[in-house]
Amino acid sequence: MSPLPSVEAADGVAVVADVVCLGESMVTFVPSRPGRLADVPSFARGIGGAESNVACGLARAGHSARWISRVGTDGFGEHLVREIAATGVDTAYVQRDPRRPTGIYFRTAGERAVGSESIDGDGAEPVDGDGNGAGDGVAASEPLAEVLYYRAGSAAAAMSPALIPRERAWSGRVLHLTGITPALSADCRALMREVTVRAPGRPLVSFDLNYRVSLWQREEEEGADGESGPAVLLDLARRCDLVFVGEDEAEAVWGARGPEAIRAALPEPEVLVVKQGGAGATAYARRPGEDADDVTFEPAPRVDVVAPVGAGDAFAAGFLSGTLRGLSVAERLRHGHLMAAAALTVPGDLGTPPSRAHADHLVALDATRWGTLRFGPGWTDLPSPAEKWAETAAVEVPDS
Repeated sequence: MSPLPSVEAADGVAVVADVVCLGESMVTFVPSRPGRLADVPSFARGIGGAESNVACGLARAGHSARWISRVGTDGFGEHLVREIAATGVDTAYVQRDPRRPTGIYFRTAGERAVGSESIDGDGAEPVDGDGNGAGDGVAASEPLAEVLYYRAGSAAAAMSPALIPRERAWSGRVLHLTGITPALSADCRALMREVTVRAPGRPLVSFDLNYRVSLWQREEEEGADGESGPAVLLDLARRCDLVFVGEDEAEAVWGARGPEAIRAALPEPEVLVVKQGGAGATAYARRPGEDADDVTFEPAPRVDVVAPVGAGDAFAAGFLSGTLRGLSVAERLRHGHLMAAAALTVPGDLGTPPSRAHADHLVALDATRWGTLRFGPGWTDLPSPAEKWAETAAVEVPDS
């Protein structure tokens, strides 16, 4: 496959980026020690947000990435923008709102059972394996975690077509979105429909389902506009070119059980990636000029998980990186797994990806050697193949 073509920037729009990621990011607070939120004495500050996580991952992987969002004119907003920009992401289109705050949330480590009930109307719920969508490389037996959001009425919830011009959202070769944004407000839903319309100049549009039970419950309880989460998300996914969805998410949202049923529910996207947790991922890629798919499954390598947060976003970043480079679907899936492994082996949302040479070496392994891979903390710091590949064999272990 050839790399995605470059596109021309519209008048008044910044230089075209490889990927534009649009959505809310928040300051996250993680307990300083294991335990319930009610019991831990202090928290460490970090950043979290599905779309900005993808942007940061792509920037660290050597691509040009732009994040579009809104934050308050508060210290948390300043911290968010500064930290995201420090990874190499372009934040020139991030707007500051003097009347609305930057969202924040508190969480513990652990796994979410997708479809679980919310604890709090403002958005408290257990969190899943990536903190922002279905997990990658995380066993279903991971303990449940707590997440408490303070994001109602945030600056990002005011995003709208009037505030975020379509030309800015389309200022990249790829536009990456998630199902979190439409759950924030009616204005955000209008923006999502505006930027996914099929019109001249539209880039490849990528969409990660990222079902958030509590956000949709709040919107529906408030009678936002009579729209249900499952219906909105299905419509948006069908408008996009590349869709990521967790197998468990699809069953919880649409009752679609298994990859084939999910593809039947979403026949429109040119590429559909079904994430299957620790088992791996299946991609359906439409054959050019045909009403048929090439189906590719790639198993996930084994990972010694430090924190099951950010893996789904990292997977999307790895797959998008492979897409931008014109790699095969199988290679894209493997790059997604490697980026997810980098996220899973660090405490926060953002892991440092392996060097491109290191990742390409691993992706090129045959099926047998790929199946022996196992990653633990610090694996991305090992020497690259050019430096001394024999000494990195610690990440390749035989089955016990």
